[in-house]
Amino acid sequence: MQDRSRVTAVLGPTNTGKTHYAIERMLAHRTGVIGLPLRLLAREVYDRIVKARGPSVVALVTGEERIVPDRVQYWVATTEAMPEVGADFVAIDEIQLCADPERGHVFTDRLLNMRGLHETLLLGSDTMRPAIAALVPGVQFMRRERFSTLTWAGSKKISRMPPRSAIVCFSVDEVYATAELIRRQKGGCAVVMGALSPRTRNAQVAMYQAGEVDYLVATDAIGMGLNLDIKHVAFSGTEKFDGRRYRPLFPHELGQIAGRAGRHTEPGTFGITGDAGHLEDGLIEAIENHRFQPISRLMWRNGALEFGTVDRLIQSLETSPQSEWLTRGREADDLRALKALAAMPEIRDRMTHPKDVRLLWDVCRIPDFRGISPAEHSTLLARILGFLQEGGVPSDWLAGQIQRIDKVQGDIDTLSKRLAFIRTWTYVAQRSGWVSDESHWRAETRAVEDRLSDALHAALTQRFVDRRTSVLLRRLKQKESLLAEVNDKGEVTVEGEFAGRLEGFRFRADPNATGDEARTLTRAAYEALRPEFHLRADRFYNAPDTELDFTEQGGLMWGNSAVGKLVKGSEALKPGVEPFVDEEAGPEIIEKVRRRLQHFIDRKVATAFEPLNTLKNDETLLGLARGFAFRLVEALGVLPREGVANEVKDLDQDARGLLRKHGVRFGQFTIFQPALLKPAPTRLRLVLWGLDQGMGEFPESPPPGLVTIPNLPDVPKGYYTLSGYHPAGERAIRIDMLERLADMLRTQDSRAGFEATPDMLSITGMTLEQFSGLMQGLGYHAEKGERPKARAEAPAVVEAAPEPADHDRPLTEEESVLVAETRAKWEAEQAARKAEEAAAAAAEAVEAGEVETVEAAAPEVESFYTFTWAPRPRGNRRPERGGERGGERNGERQPQGQGRRSGDAGQRRERDASGEAPQGKPRENRFEGKRRDDNRGERSDRGPKGKPRHDGGKGKPRHEAPKSFEARPPKTEKKIDPDSPFAILASLKNKT
Repeated sequence: MQDRSRVTAVLGPTNTGKTHYAIERMLAHRTGVIGLPLRLLAREVYDRIVKARGPSVVALVTGEERIVPDRVQYWVATTEAMPEVGADFVAIDEIQLCADPERGHVFTDRLLNMRGLHETLLLGSDTMRPAIAALVPGVQFMRRERFSTLTWAGSKKISRMPPRSAIVCFSVDEVYATAELIRRQKGGCAVVMGALSPRTRNAQVAMYQAGEVDYLVATDAIGMGLNLDIKHVAFSGTEKFDGRRYRPLFPHELGQIAGRAGRHTEPGTFGITGDAGHLEDGLIEAIENHRFQPISRLMWRNGALEFGTVDRLIQSLETSPQSEWLTRGREADDLRALKALAAMPEIRDRMTHPKDVRLLWDVCRIPDFRGISPAEHSTLLARILGFLQEGGVPSDWLAGQIQRIDKVQGDIDTLSKRLAFIRTWTYVAQRSGWVSDESHWRAETRAVEDRLSDALHAALTQRFVDRRTSVLLRRLKQKESLLAEVNDKGEVTVEGEFAGRLEGFRFRADPNATGDEARTLTRAAYEALRPEFHLRADRFYNAPDTELDFTEQGGLMWGNSAVGKLVKGSEALKPGVEPFVDEEAGPEIIEKVRRRLQHFIDRKVATAFEPLNTLKNDETLLGLARGFAFRLVEALGVLPREGVANEVKDLDQDARGLLRKHGVRFGQFTIFQPALLKPAPTRLRLVLWGLDQGMGEFPESPPPGLVTIPNLPDVPKGYYTLSGYHPAGERAIRIDMLERLADMLRTQDSRAGFEATPDMLSITGMTLEQFSGLMQGLGYHAEKGERPKARAEAPAVVEAAPEPADHDRPLTEEESVLVAETRAKWEAEQAARKAEEAAAAAAEAVEAGEVETVEAAAPEVESFYTFTWAPRPRGNRRPERGGERGGERNGERQPQGQGRRSGDAGQRRERDASGEAPQGKPRENRFEGKRRDDNRGERSDRGPKGKPRHDGGKGKPRHEAPKSFEARPPKTEKKIDPDSPFAILASLKNKT
């Protein structure tokens, strides 16, 4: 101890600027050493002195970091690493840690033995005054008062915690849980723990100090030396695990932590939160006034060690103090490791010299940064000791250890463990003579620690900080205008942070945001989106109709964004609209969007249903025609005929003509306007029908281009008709194709029976089996049969004989009988010949071994259907013979060819006054050969069962009937088969 040294104890509560005072005093001397309790605080003081004097004269020495320039004047170190150099000035911060069970003996040793040549400062709490007075002769005391007041604020929920608050927890799990809760409710927080590296803690503290977050979650590590802008300190608990047991916090420990609230002259508050128990009034008063019971015992361990043998070293470490103010602390980690290694025979046998014992003690002082278990730590120390006794830690082995740690992937816990592991090798690299290339390995371990520290800071920030909410909260608090941007994908960013999506005129906040975070995000987004709503509304109002569309569920779309929906209006053809606009956009925007949507759907309906609207507004329609037009408009342009059979029957030719001028087609099954069967009107018609019927879910329109679709039993009634289809059996056929099929069926003899023609199957796109089901659905009876399948033959070389020159002359009765007999004989001969050829082919197949029996070679059998009219029974009532003669009985439309005239009034009324076929129906052969008679009206040239009349319909010779002409090239004359019956007939006619 130097007699010339002036020792001053600067004591007082926290927030008094004691550390700042010590730095000023050290810089007033030529050389100096300052010991600080934390590696983080040592780095902070080092940076401040470097800023004042430059890096060339300032050294930083900690357990894991060593920066020593050539011309050192000022040493900044952790208390454990303080160098034993002669310096003009010495300062020891947080001297009250002399009472700490773990580290107290180190601080006590510095209190008793470290002195500056000219000045020594002991910085700490007032509780150390009696002990310092008793142990340090000639000490002078200086009390520094707190610059601001500290007040009890009671208990607060975390959700109501004021900004710039620090929540103090006493376990890692509690720190993480609290930080996660604050992130969800307040936007995020910084995390400070003693286990973090200085680089990580500095980054977290810098984030808090910069105002990026308003909350700090920390362990009691903030109680020593960290000067932070904290206004409120909240304890989440009042107990801590000190390494061996859970114990209540000492009053001076509570005061040390609570004292971090308040900065310089600004007042601070403290309180509790979570599950922390209520503090007693006396304790609260003591913290507010910083009056605590003085410390009466300091932890001590003998500093005069003996290295003769391991046992003597252990004995010297366990020496008891001679002062009543000093007491032995609990067994430290280094002494426990020394005893564990000394118990190993292979270690004890190598301790043959005091230098070996000293080396053993240096190895045992490696801190247990990993914290796995005492046994694991002892095994690692034994291996390092073996390397050192053989010359040093091998570079390749050390490189492998570092390489396994140098990985920045993983979660917070994984990165924290890697940081703890690298601190061990950082400590080893800092020891002089332990590795071959000290500067290389110090730089290498420092680089790995920095990378892991940065990764851990990023992981903590990503998990516990919502930067966008923090930024938005800060800007809103400062009442600054926020800059919002919406990209082409609808993503909304406010001040560069993703906030959600703008779908049309509705903002959808990020679904990952919840609670207060979501509310803050939405509030900030709406503040920034007000100008965007106006710009988007103007763009939408001026957008062409091609950019808008409706869905089959009644939604209204602008591009890919839903901007509204259709609602039921006063009429089916006059739907209303409901815009999708957030209320925050304002009533002006809502009304503007509504008007634009209403204009769109009105024009859409007017365009798609133009024929129907023209029919509705035609004032020339009077009486029954106007009433029927009203019925058709109500049905949206498609009306089943069976429901209006009587109205159709009451319409005269003039009324029908007026309706046909508007494209109305009176089909056998449906009354419709063909233009409204197109896909676009059909799609809109189903939506309007669903709205008018009040359906919750609208049926979708069938895919365009299909002739038939499945007839499902669970679809709403009327769906198929409004879709443009007519249900028949298991399928529903398109209305226009059904009418074409009906035209074909009229030419068939439905009483005697007929088969489906290729044209019937072609227009329906069905197989024969499917067609039979369709016909049964239309009221026909289908009788299935089988017959040998005709073999495909080459086209016949010989055709029928050409007609004679006088082909217009009718055949006589004898000639007709001869023709019939000759044809029957020829067909029988042809059938017998084909049977013989088939039998011969089967026999050849059996002989060749292709089949086993003649039956196996029999010709294939094909199925066919014979269709006859089988109307549903309607009771014993005799059918009426009046009304429409085109197949209508008692309001039902009957097919032609049932023993009745095919050219009846029902067919005639399909023609307009000009005698042309109705719209949408081509003129077919049944109209050929007809002529107009002013007295008798229309007559058909076809008799019963659709057979041609040879009198031209009025008993006149055939050659006087209207002729049909074709613009075809003349047929090529072909050779006549002399065996053909037609050749025989031709020769017979030539004779006459």
